[in-house]
Amino acid sequence: MQPRIEILSPKKLIGLSCNMSLANNLTGQLWGQFGPRIRDIQHRVSEDKISLQVYPPNYYAHFSPTTEFEKWAMVEVNSFEDITEGLQSFELQGGLYAVFDYKGSSTDPSIFQYIFSEWLPQSTYVVDNRPHFEVLGPKYKNNDPNSEEEIWIPVREKL
Repeated sequence: MQPRIEILSPKKLIGLSCNMSLANNLTGQLWGQFGPRIRDIQHRVSEDKISLQVYPPNYYAHFSPTTEFEKWAMVEVNSFEDITEGLQSFELQGGLYAVFDYKGSSTDPSIFQYIFSEWLPQSTYVVDNRPHFEVLGPKYKNNDPNSEEEIWIPVREKL
């Protein structure tokens, strides 16, 4: 599976966040809190949902399933005016991304194993220290083997 390489423009996002680790995965609870609030968010640019991770520096170099990171459940907006009470704004900086069109269950980690242990080492890129995210569009179905999503990995050219 070869990704497309894209330059992402900055984005305005609104959502909820929490700290978690892969060993203590709170994704379901986070989306459970955020999902019912999506309809109240003004200035949305699409129906897509975004699942975003902010990893600490060297997260992958010293990988451990107990290392905590910041996880976001969010949507893109074109304005931070009228933010629904209790939700947070997030400005995603632009940059170079490897974008993988993934079809399969969101609970299957094999796509990430492929990206980080096969594709990335053989590519001309390294992971950049910026947020990683998945775009959950109209074909996304949680935990369904026929689900489709885009996986965006921040990259930069190897030196």
